[in-house]
Amino acid sequence: MAPHRYTASSSAAVKSETAAGAAPPGPYYGEPHRFDASFRGPVHRRSCTDILCCLIFIIVILSYVALGIVAWLHGDPRKVLHPTNSYGQFCGQKGTPNAKKPILFYFNILKCANPTILINLQCPTTQMCVTKCPDRFATYTEMQLQHMLSKSYWEYYRQFCKPGFSNPDKPVSQVLRDEDCPSMIVPSRPFLQRCLPDFITLNGTVTVANRTSFKDALEMARSVTELQHAAKGITGLVDTKELGMKIVEDYAKSWAWILIGLLLSLAVSLLFILLLRFTAGLLLWTTIITVILLLAYGLWYCCMELSRLRHRPGSDVAIVEVGLQTDLQVYLQLSQTWIILLVSLAVTEASILLMLIFLRRRVRVAIALLREASKAISHIMSTLFFPVITFLLLTLCISYWAVTAVYLASSGEAVYRVMSPDVSCHHANSTCNPESFNRSIISTSASCLGSQCLFAFYGGETSYHHHLFLLQLSNLLLGLWLINFSLALEQCTLAGTFASYYWAKRKPQDIPPCPLFSSFSRAIRYHTGSLAFGALILSAAQLLRIILEYLEQKLKGVDSSLSRFILNCLKCCFWCLEKFIRYMNRNAYIMVAIYGKNLCTSAREAFFLLMRNVVRTAVLDRVTDFLLFLGKVLIAGGVGVVAFLFFTKKIPVIQEEVPILNYYWVPLLTVVIGAFLIAHAFFSVYAMCVDTLFLCFCDDLERHDGSSEKPFLMSPELHRILGKSNHLR
Repeated sequence: MAPHRYTASSSAAVKSETAAGAAPPGPYYGEPHRFDASFRGPVHRRSCTDILCCLIFIIVILSYVALGIVAWLHGDPRKVLHPTNSYGQFCGQKGTPNAKKPILFYFNILKCANPTILINLQCPTTQMCVTKCPDRFATYTEMQLQHMLSKSYWEYYRQFCKPGFSNPDKPVSQVLRDEDCPSMIVPSRPFLQRCLPDFITLNGTVTVANRTSFKDALEMARSVTELQHAAKGITGLVDTKELGMKIVEDYAKSWAWILIGLLLSLAVSLLFILLLRFTAGLLLWTTIITVILLLAYGLWYCCMELSRLRHRPGSDVAIVEVGLQTDLQVYLQLSQTWIILLVSLAVTEASILLMLIFLRRRVRVAIALLREASKAISHIMSTLFFPVITFLLLTLCISYWAVTAVYLASSGEAVYRVMSPDVSCHHANSTCNPESFNRSIISTSASCLGSQCLFAFYGGETSYHHHLFLLQLSNLLLGLWLINFSLALEQCTLAGTFASYYWAKRKPQDIPPCPLFSSFSRAIRYHTGSLAFGALILSAAQLLRIILEYLEQKLKGVDSSLSRFILNCLKCCFWCLEKFIRYMNRNAYIMVAIYGKNLCTSAREAFFLLMRNVVRTAVLDRVTDFLLFLGKVLIAGGVGVVAFLFFTKKIPVIQEEVPILNYYWVPLLTVVIGAFLIAHAFFSVYAMCVDTLFLCFCDDLERHDGSSEKPFLMSPELHRILGKSNHLR
């Protein structure tokens, strides 16, 4: 009972100071709660809150379902998966004449360097579906000359012409005018289902089939550099597909070992939480010391590597000059890499040591809260598996958003536009009809000679198609709303569960049966509107940030320091706003779960309660989050070290079982990131428990004074440590 007497006297001293003339809390900090001192946990008799927002949320969900149905009726994902030829037909689509022609071929790829390619991402030349890409240089004129000697030349060349064209003796000028066949073909290879020139670098020179120049159908000299520039108009990522195929191959070989690594992370996370129940202080101090020693070892290792590379030729090359490399060993041979690691580790090490020196008392308080959270979770173990429900809800929301976005993007019928090689053609990019284009005035216009009516994109002239951008924006907002609602539901449910534990007079005897299910039922039945309201505010802030990111991408080519400065200021402001809303929502959901009031009232009471305990709040939140972060890093780092030793064949016992991989970092990063996310899922329950217990503790201090009539409901250990911290403050 000594701790109770200590805190009671401290509370009496504070009250006597106020009575003697000390200033009461100002209006900014709010007045303390004046509730019934017999309060014993989350309110059971409650009414629905934020009913209007609940009704709006239900209507919006029904509208979202309707939007998905409309998008499904109008959209066709094949338009995204398959390339489309100049007639709006899919390449490689089963059941069509192009079923065995999965690759898109450009008649004159040199035209893809034209500025008109920026319009709807379409190259202003005829595009046909082919079975394979050409593997030689040839022009239509050369083919006609060779055709006189052997018909095999025409049989090879005709597979790149329009279907049905079978007149190799047609004059070249007419063939080029009618776009019956390509004027030339160059050795190509399929990339993203499109034929692009097969560039090879020999002695620093870019070549195609060992040639640096060639002639087109008009016997004009052309260079390979022109081909390269044209290909970049279609894509600048020449080796991306090859890299992706190697990564997929590595996943196929190592998926079983990746799964074992993730299961190991799951087991270690559960073991860590169980150990926290009995040895919270010892385990957390061990974690802190282990992280400090690991950082110290990292500093020593970086110094040794720098010393080793000091006299090695080429080690002073900058990382920027090396560029993007898939082989990590390239970066490990650079001194700049180890300098960056050394500075990063030194800053982290210094930050941890300074925190332990100046905030050692608060670290003890944070450990006490974590120990109390461990006890709460041990009595309600089902809370550890609630993130699985949240994960399923998030998967459903994200999948629905992604599918709807794809169907919206692929809505509409084929739209044809005038594509002209002459940028002065004033009819360029206007809508046309391919069946009647050759008889139209545009095709005979002097400024539009050589223009064609080609497929541009999928769309339409209806109101639905005109507002597709707004529908995509609405889809994004509603997707964010549902995702944030799922997270809010988890936070409110866990808050109500842990509040039931805190306010139980005798633990665990007075903890209500099935507290998690009861809290979940209360959140869904009474507070759907409040959760939807908070999620909507957060989603609006996130949408504004996404729009700002989009504007930044659009303005990258604009050389305006003022616009960039304003944009960066807005991004910073909205980032801070999102963080503040997220923090206030979290505490508001705790108050909603306990007292059953609406979101605005709960947010106001939570804010004033935290302001009256501002020192504890500012320090304990950061220290507790930091300790939990160290736990996540320790679990992810430990599993990552084991995975690194395994995939680099450093474990002799199972060395023969290691699969042969292209890049060992593919499964390694997957295991590390997966381990961190698994640890984060478990520790997020811990963080919510700590936040709930802290708010309950602050409210407990205001409701009670430690006397026999108004005893504190906190545990004796938490009472003793936090009471001393209150006195020291």
